[in-house]
Amino acid sequence: MNTTANETVGFVGVGLMGHGMAKNIVEKGYPLTVIAHRNRKPIEDLVSRGATEAKSLEELAAASTIVFLCLTSSREVEAVVNAMKPKLARGAVIVDCSTGDPTVTARLADELKALGIHFADAPLSRTPKEAWEGTLDAMVGADDDIFARIRPVIATWAGKIVHIGGIADGHRMKLLNNFIALGMGALFAEAIALSRKVGISVDRFDSVIRGGRMDSGFYQTFMGYVLEGNREAHRFTLSNAYKDLKYLESMANAATVATPLASATKNSYAVAVAGGGGGPEDYVPHLADFIARLNGLETK
Repeated sequence: MNTTANETVGFVGVGLMGHGMAKNIVEKGYPLTVIAHRNRKPIEDLVSRGATEAKSLEELAAASTIVFLCLTSSREVEAVVNAMKPKLARGAVIVDCSTGDPTVTARLADELKALGIHFADAPLSRTPKEAWEGTLDAMVGADDDIFARIRPVIATWAGKIVHIGGIADGHRMKLLNNFIALGMGALFAEAIALSRKVGISVDRFDSVIRGGRMDSGFYQTFMGYVLEGNREAHRFTLSNAYKDLKYLESMANAATVATPLASATKNSYAVAVAGGGGGPEDYVPHLADFIARLNGLETK
């Protein structure tokens, strides 16, 4: 097994979050191989910083002892893993930083274990800004020895790293984390609509919440759009939010847990996505517009 000193890193998914993460990996001394998807700009930037571009997933797999994935869903993760399998060396580690379905994570880990390949889940919290600065939060599901091995590489892009437990526990915790965050988003959107409907302006609503016990970083980025009109204040898409809440609901169903609040939250995002908010630039704070229109209120 390779030691930290001679790990070579592959990265698949250099999008909003992955670009900054990969930038920190290569700038902090790890040999890095990346692959293009649709947008070549992040690839060109990373190559200019010292990364190598692979022409195929097989080429990336063959060049890497640790491969990070930062993809949209478990469906894409499974497809990428299957493409890399033939070229991954025994002892290689795949680290899934996506927000995934824990049942798929556990199954992939079992399939790879039979081939002598390790799997870990290390989903993220915070925004692309922190990804670029190398101060993301990571919640990791991995065996103890694999966690010790991958931690120094994760530390290039994360300021807070928590080893949650075994494989798939990171993804389970991430779904819980996102439920709380997205639940707050649904509450904010509905409260703001009600506030406007009873004649209290958004400015006055904000003057009470901001700086009080119910203020938070999430509230501030949410209001960065609602109050200030910054469409990119919190760049996490409504469609990804909806996907995560469907995964949460599935996890709850498997655990036989009643989740009336989670289901209500999921339905708020379903309203937005079904109402035209499923695009790549339709972000979570824009939920406020969909809930406003649902209640007959004008939006920007």
